[in-house]
Amino acid sequence: MQQQALSAIVAWVRLEQAIGTFNQRLRREFGITGLQLAVLRILGERPALPLAALRKSLVMHPATLGQSIDELRVMELATVTRDPRDKRARIVAITDKGRDLMARAPLAGPVRLREMEAEPARLDALKAAFDDSVELFGLTDYLPGKTEGR
Repeated sequence: MQQQALSAIVAWVRLEQAIGTFNQRLRREFGITGLQLAVLRILGERPALPLAALRKSLVMHPATLGQSIDELRVMELATVTRDPRDKRARIVAITDKGRDLMARAPLAGPVRLREMEAEPARLDALKAAFDDSVELFGLTDYLPGKTEGR
């Protein structure tokens, strides 16, 4: 095996372990998942957001996001209401309790990029590396929108 390939594998494993440990800490200390914290952080940027816009921001499967938002609603960290202009649409908003949790939770993970300053060239390199990883790891067929069983 090439030394560069082994180094890339080690870096990936370190990233996975760090994300896993972060998610365990969120669950243990705050009772939420990394996805739920990302939702709260995005909701914290505006007073209310249509569920469809939130789905687009997070590039999530509707059922996965819906379950996470429903859990946030049950924990009283977010509210979900019908859009008065379009009864089919739902509006999601963060509560004061959600803002408090968000303020206490560590700022880590991909959503951190929304709140920190980074050099554009560094972000471009990060994006390229992630795009390459999908291809090099043989995961292209598993991207959202791909047909199952390919």
